[in-house]
Amino acid sequence: MIEKVIYLEGIEPVNIYGIKNIRFEKLKEYNPKLKIVARGNEIKVQGEEVEINEFEEKLQLIIEYFLKFKQISDNEFESMLKGEGQSLLKRKEDTDDALVYGNNAKPIRARTVNQQKLVDEYDTNDLLFAIGPAGSGKTYTAIALAVRAFKNKEVKRIILTRPAVEAGENLGFLPGDLKEKLDPYLRPLYDALMDMIHPKKLAELIEDGIIEIAPLAYMRGRTLDNAFVILDEAQNTTVNQLKMFLTRMGKNAKFIVTGDITQIDLPRKIDSGLVQALGFLGGIKGISILYFDERDIIRHHLVKYIVNAYKKNTD
Repeated sequence: MIEKVIYLEGIEPVNIYGIKNIRFEKLKEYNPKLKIVARGNEIKVQGEEVEINEFEEKLQLIIEYFLKFKQISDNEFESMLKGEGQSLLKRKEDTDDALVYGNNAKPIRARTVNQQKLVDEYDTNDLLFAIGPAGSGKTYTAIALAVRAFKNKEVKRIILTRPAVEAGENLGFLPGDLKEKLDPYLRPLYDALMDMIHPKKLAELIEDGIIEIAPLAYMRGRTLDNAFVILDEAQNTTVNQLKMFLTRMGKNAKFIVTGDITQIDLPRKIDSGLVQALGFLGGIKGISILYFDERDIIRHHLVKYIVNAYKKNTD
């Protein structure tokens, strides 16, 4: 016989114990061979190791269910105690439109028509282009799809990349080493990931090379197999850079290319690889091109008016 303490992390004990401990009594009823004592967010369990492990597995599923869906009925609670947790969780997930649950169980889902189109097109295409203005959620939705694919074991790694094109600044004049110079360009990608993966876990995945965030030049000469790869700010790629990137695609890979063709920071004499690619890749099976617009902007409400004003006065 052994003793183990299980901690209820991220959940109020009342959601497990129930009003007047009704659910806690159910816990004990379905595990008669275990001695179960609760104090606050600690549950002390005594019994045989196999039975304690089975109890802990059911309890963790109950916690996961509640954190994801913000509620659990008495019937669902009892079904999980009967060992039906995995099937119940899957049925609920199949009818839920959240792409992934981020930190603090925040549901992350497509919030506009075109964001949902990106989600839908992902199912039938391996290469997608998402084109639209800043704030339209194209990159954020793409990263949510990547995190979902990774968590579902559809891919083994996530690679996020951007061309290191200066918007009015020169890297050589910025302080610090190469990483410190490039971090500001890659920061939006880190920020999105930190919404969806706990910072400590994210740091571990980056340290292990499972998640990679790097400048576009680092993609040269590689074959990207079993990966979900996102190229952001693709309007700032040259023709040769974008061709190089697209031909990195390996087996069981998903590529999403995002960009805003109204904000090209390349020197005037250099053509945008994205603009060229959009002209002749659209008719290929397995490639989808989607256009976002100001209706997809979900930042501050003034951003929509700013985008429209610039569009009217610069066309």
